[in-house]
Amino acid sequence: MGSPPVEPERLEREGPQHRVTLSDFYLGRYPVTQAQWRFVAGLPLVYRELNPDPAQFKGDDRPVEMISWFDALEFCDRLSQYTGRHYRLPTEAEWEYACRAGTTTPFHFGETLSSELANYGSSATYNGGPQGDCIDATTPVRHFAVSNRFGLCDMHGNVYDWCQDQWHDRYDGAPTDGSAWEDEEIEALVKGLVRGGAWNEPPRDCRSADRYLYESHSSSNYVGFRVACSAPRGLA
Repeated sequence: MGSPPVEPERLEREGPQHRVTLSDFYLGRYPVTQAQWRFVAGLPLVYRELNPDPAQFKGDDRPVEMISWFDALEFCDRLSQYTGRHYRLPTEAEWEYACRAGTTTPFHFGETLSSELANYGSSATYNGGPQGDCIDATTPVRHFAVSNRFGLCDMHGNVYDWCQDQWHDRYDGAPTDGSAWEDEEIEALVKGLVRGGAWNEPPRDCRSADRYLYESHSSSNYVGFRVACSAPRGLA
């Protein structure tokens, strides 16, 4: 987990690189869509009210955005109550493992990124890659007919994904079992984090190892989420 010191445009917050052992888990193939959000927002309240239509860029198959970390947790709680299974946000370690899908390059696509593969601020370039035309909005989750080796889409760009963990400046002292890195201090609750980049971000911020501090109470048209679920014991 984390980026090697030689990765172009690497930031100190991505290190030190370290080994993590994960338990089996499932992760949503796409970010949660607006249609999925509306359905779950109509389920019985658990802890907090949800706006059934918060997104700025409208479309049933576009990712939901303009939702806080606390909104995303409420979504997971309502979905868990409805299905009888425990849904949650992915931990930061789970997210990076899922994004990389066995790769060690800056992107699961390889050493660079292009606008034919992902929705990001493609007027900027990375590591000798091409410049592209910016879309300047989210795209439907099926817009790019590509995925990584795990079958996951939109891991680079479109919208950032909320993670379960609270923000830490570096990985010194991070869990090595894939669990969420959480603190008990009340002030830490405002320090959330997102992964994966977004439609308006340059390619360097869409790398597998990039991580970004974002306040848990905040919402934006470039931040969404996808759900995780721990696998049942005995899964082969």
